[in-house]
Amino acid sequence: MVLATSGGFVGSYLTSRFSLSASAIAGAGTAMERDYDYAMRTHRADLTDPATIGRNAGERAVRRLNPVSYATGRTTVVFDPRVATGFLGSLAGAVNGASIARKTSFLREKLGTAIFPTSINVTDDPMRPRGLASRLFDGEGVRPEPLEIVKDGVLQTWFLDSATARELGLETNGRASRGGGNPSPGSTNLTMAPGEQSPGDLMASIGEGLYVTEMIGHGANLLTGDYSRGAAGFAIRDGKLAEPVSEITVAGNLADMFLNLVAASDLEYRFSVNAPTLAVEGMTVAGQ
Repeated sequence: MVLATSGGFVGSYLTSRFSLSASAIAGAGTAMERDYDYAMRTHRADLTDPATIGRNAGERAVRRLNPVSYATGRTTVVFDPRVATGFLGSLAGAVNGASIARKTSFLREKLGTAIFPTSINVTDDPMRPRGLASRLFDGEGVRPEPLEIVKDGVLQTWFLDSATARELGLETNGRASRGGGNPSPGSTNLTMAPGEQSPGDLMASIGEGLYVTEMIGHGANLLTGDYSRGAAGFAIRDGKLAEPVSEITVAGNLADMFLNLVAASDLEYRFSVNAPTLAVEGMTVAGQ
């Protein structure tokens, strides 16, 4: 990355990416199921062993064979870490300074207020060693510092570049990102801190519910917070994973979902956006 600006900034840095993935299909005829596993790192030595990636993909595909539907109603939904990161993606979009300036975020009036339980903390750290989105400067040449986005459940700040900061009467916090055009605000290494319960203990405390391993579609409206997406996963019965389920929809409103969210203890730094297993009480499931 090399950046030179009309304001006199000149800077550069090097980074690398290594990735490994596998997709597996199990079953036969019209009863086939698919699943996958993958890893991405800045250092090749940190990549997961290829045999483990392949075995995980195969085992996940086999576990999904012969799915059934799920009874329509309200229940607690537990999100596997692979899909739990979607909540952080929705949060990042809702606290993007450009959305706040355009008044297109359901969180635009929530700065300094509790939007999660007090146990939830979310940080954005562009300086994390070996982080996939770590960088020495942002898309405008500003040195970024770690941010507490949510502290003890309270929303602390927006993602800002120079232009959106001026619109809001604030100072940039070094979150300008560049694609093919002008810079715009965005996150770097975004992380939700782990909770205290293991995923197993969390499901045991729930008793009955739904464990989601795959989401379909992009059903989050960041203006209203309305959330509705297709899903697949497993029933939770007697606090443990039971039969696979598919062809269901999970729905709610992000404002309510955030306030009813519980984080498990299994956080792993695998991607630029990382979250542990998450449970959300009182979601609507449409199935049978």
